[in-house]
Amino acid sequence: MKIDSLMEVLPDTYSVVDRELILKAYRFAEQAHAGQKRASGEPYVTHCVAVAAILAEMRVPPAVVIAGLLHDTVEDTSVTLSDIRSEFSDEIANLVDGVTKLTNLPRVSRGDQHQNNAEEPVLAGQSDVDDTSYGLEISPRGRKRDMTSETLRKTFLAMGDDIRVVLIKLADRVHNMRTLGYMPEVKRKRIARQTLEIFAPLANRLGIWQMKWELEDLAFRYVDPVKYKEIAEHLAERRTDREKQVSDIIQRVQEVLAQLSIKADISGRPKHIYSIYHKMVEKNRPFEMVRDVRGIRLIVDSVQDCYAALGVIHTHWRPIPHEFDDYIAAPKDNFYQSIHTAVIWDDGKPLEVQIRTKEMHQNAEYGIAAHWRYKEHGRRDEAYERRITWIRKLMDWRTDVDDATEFMDSMKTDVFQDRVYTFTPRGDIIDLPAGATPIDFAYHVHTDVGHRCRGAKVNGKLVTLDYSLKTGDQVVILTSKQGGPSRDWLNPNLGLVKTQRARAKIKQWFKQQDREQNLAQGKVIVEREIRRLGIADFNLDNLAHDFEYRTIEDLYVGIGCGDVSIGRVVNKLSEAEKAKQDSILAIHPASDAKNPSTTVTVLGLKGILTSMARCCNPAPGDEIVGYVTRGRGATIHRLDCPNILRLRDRERIVKVSWGEPKRTFPVTVEVKAFDRQGLLVDISGVLNNEGINLVDINVKVNHNVATIHLILEVGDIEQLARVLTRMESLPNVMEARRFKPG
Repeated sequence: MKIDSLMEVLPDTYSVVDRELILKAYRFAEQAHAGQKRASGEPYVTHCVAVAAILAEMRVPPAVVIAGLLHDTVEDTSVTLSDIRSEFSDEIANLVDGVTKLTNLPRVSRGDQHQNNAEEPVLAGQSDVDDTSYGLEISPRGRKRDMTSETLRKTFLAMGDDIRVVLIKLADRVHNMRTLGYMPEVKRKRIARQTLEIFAPLANRLGIWQMKWELEDLAFRYVDPVKYKEIAEHLAERRTDREKQVSDIIQRVQEVLAQLSIKADISGRPKHIYSIYHKMVEKNRPFEMVRDVRGIRLIVDSVQDCYAALGVIHTHWRPIPHEFDDYIAAPKDNFYQSIHTAVIWDDGKPLEVQIRTKEMHQNAEYGIAAHWRYKEHGRRDEAYERRITWIRKLMDWRTDVDDATEFMDSMKTDVFQDRVYTFTPRGDIIDLPAGATPIDFAYHVHTDVGHRCRGAKVNGKLVTLDYSLKTGDQVVILTSKQGGPSRDWLNPNLGLVKTQRARAKIKQWFKQQDREQNLAQGKVIVEREIRRLGIADFNLDNLAHDFEYRTIEDLYVGIGCGDVSIGRVVNKLSEAEKAKQDSILAIHPASDAKNPSTTVTVLGLKGILTSMARCCNPAPGDEIVGYVTRGRGATIHRLDCPNILRLRDRERIVKVSWGEPKRTFPVTVEVKAFDRQGLLVDISGVLNNEGINLVDINVKVNHNVATIHLILEVGDIEQLARVLTRMESLPNVMEARRFKPG
């Protein structure tokens, strides 16, 4: 990108002095990056100009645009912060310093774009080897640190210091994604996956939907190019017809609104490939049944007009059940506001409609950056201060988390997941990630409430502590006068705690307990798990070394205080058992392993119902296609089926493939429980939820104690551990363990 293009997109509110400073910054960056090339072969300064242009389009203050031009100078050239401070200002120097601190570890966002990586400095503890070791460093304690996670951790913590630094970082990521095609495939997928998991959700949490959509589509293109191409082709096939339809729809809606003197700026809503794919997977629908492939957006003058327009839309066209969301009355946690609905249009096909005010639209497109747009017109934006307060509150407890990987896990679960909005008895709103439990709620209210939590009432009814809270739930936490958390809360198989915030508080509590107590408790947990899984001849010293502890006693302490979860221990035990599993399979093959797979995968869709066509009876190995039927999923036909060859409605045909055979191995499980009605039904429910096949069952009852022997087909030790834990949590069950005769 050339400097002329940047100058053209600068906001009109920039003064002559501002524009001169931007030109000066460009010349400064051009000289500093002289001789440096991008992977595309372009001069490196083109990247700086592109980043600045992205920021300018968001109408940020001039200082941020200048910092965008200079954001790589300190890191990649001989320029120092003192040089920038003397040439420009303290403010710009601080912004550049902030961006530099975010990227001076491994180059997760920008460094991969250098044409010659061999010229880059080698990080401490990093050798010049293949890409698999990229981003790892040996710490003084002898443990590996995930440096990519460390960089991201610093990025998120910086949000509470100066949000402008994060905006520059996001703009940097956007341009790198636009030029990602010049990178090797391995790096493309790694960077794209990181963008999809981290940076796009970050833009979403900041409310910058413009960036969010672009980052998602660009990343999805490289993460899953097959599915991306399929959806893109679907959209392109009828683009002309769809644009004509949208134009007619807009005209018709304008006429209807005009009858009630409602002024609205109506436009076709952009179609984002990743959002379409997400809805296809989420709702188990083929492309043709996704509601928002065809949509319009109404921008009106006031909130009253929003609801008036909604009434007009629902009066003239039939709304689709369960497709209405009012984010004006109940805004999203990132302050997004809009009304979403879907109706059946005149042609019998669905149409999605979004309704919002101009201010809501600015917030939706630019998020926190919209503040500066309001400031241009002399308006005081109180929402901006609320956003900053929210971000700082979001980050405050995470400053105590030193482990970068743990920090990133907490961000993925506590920050980037969908949200539920619950209420305290006083009516205060508690914002939690989807799937959160009463224990998560308790720790969100107060650490001491979490420690003393012993039960919960939701909407006036007692619930179990693994209950998944839903939006609108009123939660009352039942507490004891004293005591602390249970170690079972940290067991991931029980599903009692979902947020990293609660986990961190629980771990902190156990760390404060006596070492001998943690040692004893950790030993009990490990020995119990080994005994329960029936694992023999396992070297515990090797287990300690796997977790980079000097002795098994140190590992016991780590488990006892919560630093190491029993789930991670089971993973290591599972790895040790894989060789044994193969031998077991060779001697006693499970049913799935000895029979060809009859499962079918519909490309681009996950979990869609399939059935075999009776007209051609396809068998594994035949070339097959799918025909999408309303209400019955996809019917699988042979490719040469006469019914398929005569079919005129080709749009319903989807690509399918035979699934891979599922490898399982048989294990005998012993369950001891006090006999009661419905015990076997509950055990069957656990197996059904896990997708485990029950091969045989034998029950003996002696003095009201039932001993149940089950032969199960499980995929691995992790699945076995999970199902045993859930069986033990059933009422009246005393023990569930792997049974080995003799």
